[in-house]
Amino acid sequence: MTALSLMALPACSANTPSASSTDGSGLTSVATVPGKSEASTDGPVLSSEQLRGRLLTAGDLGEGYVPKPQRKTGQSAGRDDVTVIGCPALEKLGGEAGAGGSLDFPRRAKAAFTYTGGRDAELSAELYSDTTARLKEGTGRIFAAMTSCPVYQVVLGSAPVKVATQKLPAPDLGDEVWSQLLTFTAAGRDSVVKQTAVRSGTVLVVVSGSPALVDTHVEKALAKAAPGA
Repeated sequence: MTALSLMALPACSANTPSASSTDGSGLTSVATVPGKSEASTDGPVLSSEQLRGRLLTAGDLGEGYVPKPQRKTGQSAGRDDVTVIGCPALEKLGGEAGAGGSLDFPRRAKAAFTYTGGRDAELSAELYSDTTARLKEGTGRIFAAMTSCPVYQVVLGSAPVKVATQKLPAPDLGDEVWSQLLTFTAAGRDSVVKQTAVRSGTVLVVVSGSPALVDTHVEKALAKAAPGA
């Protein structure tokens, strides 16, 4: 359950009408600062190496956090035995993406932690970088698909998992923001994961894990990944 939970990404979450607008794709844009054009949010596209230097560390998080081992560079993170049932939009994406997997941007970095102060509490932070246009289009496709299906099923190998999604009020951060609560049910057990994603210019930050841990550290993750956001 833990591996599946941290594999999932959030769907879009709308802010209040006075603070956001939608473009019809399910993507919700946070209002920019008055006088600040969309073009001015662009910045340099960062390499994977640069993104790794901007990831949260155990030292940033504080006492009680232990890093989890990551895959070696270049090792495939995908799975061929993932099937989505009951959500046509996600079924079309297929494989890991169809199950809410990592976004398909080549410049990426990820760190994951276990919080020893809570039972089975985990936190992960993923960073992506690309042009603003590509980040908007790429994230929009997956987020809109997930929004279309509040309940669906994922089969990992031969193990079925029910996935229920709930949109949450998104924090007022960055240029675009999404937040969602996902409940995974397998073998009579539930696992709840909160996920918040924030785009600031050419950097996208996705924080997933225990709801309380996500709320505590999402601003810190954004501040380190996109200084001045």
